[in-house]
Amino acid sequence: MTDSPLYKEELRQFIKTALDEDVGRGDLTSLATIPADQTLSAAMVARENMVIAGMFLAVEIIKTCDPLARIEVIAADGLEVVANSVILKVTGNAQKLLTAERTALNILQHLSGIATLTRTYVRRIEHTDCRLLDTRKTIPGLRKLAKYATRMGGAMNHRMRLDDGVLIKDNHIARIGSIKAAIAAAKAHDTAASTIGITVECDTLDQAADAVEAGADRLLLDNMNNAQLRTAVEQYKGRVKLEASGGVTLDTIREIAETGVDYISVGRITQSAPAVDIGLDYLD
Repeated sequence: MTDSPLYKEELRQFIKTALDEDVGRGDLTSLATIPADQTLSAAMVARENMVIAGMFLAVEIIKTCDPLARIEVIAADGLEVVANSVILKVTGNAQKLLTAERTALNILQHLSGIATLTRTYVRRIEHTDCRLLDTRKTIPGLRKLAKYATRMGGAMNHRMRLDDGVLIKDNHIARIGSIKAAIAAAKAHDTAASTIGITVECDTLDQAADAVEAGADRLLLDNMNNAQLRTAVEQYKGRVKLEASGGVTLDTIREIAETGVDYISVGRITQSAPAVDIGLDYLD
């Protein structure tokens, strides 16, 4: 199984929070209707084609509720499965498994939805050298997991946090007065921890020229049309890294990648991915 993107304590706290939210003081229905010593066997089934992400969390949630449960993972994270595939089997205490069911399915469906949508975007550009990037457009508290899911779908993680890199945007430039001044200030600051060097968001080719001249390492070409992107590639590829961004969809990403940019960042893969359909079918 793929290693968890969460530290041990982060994982424990996430599961505790999720179960506390769903279970409260106890699963009244299961406690009232299911004998305490009854066991059951069940299978998680993919109801549609999908890429799995978050299986490790589903397993840990089940184990937290029933430490003695016997679990067989059939589809690990990153695996693409077809509709009606069994992805996990479990046997354990009936009350405890019923308590774990919704929480385990919720996170698995959400993260697999992100991975599935990501894989769809990746497939549109796999004939090019362009890489798909995720963004910081994630649900607060779920960023590590959402970005883990994009990796399972084939994307490359962009900045995890603001301390990961210098990205000079329009508001920074407006406040300090110019791209040149913003880059000079960044170079004067301790930016050794930046994983992306000094990146400048450019809305126009004139801004791109200013950023390259001032010493930017990377250009974020925001909402440029394909003709503008091709011009930027012709003038700057090899000198700086080029990232296209803004309003990218499944219908437009192929042509954007074919302009020759190095990266395309897409907020939709974490911000708008629909959950996939996974069921837990009881076998006895």
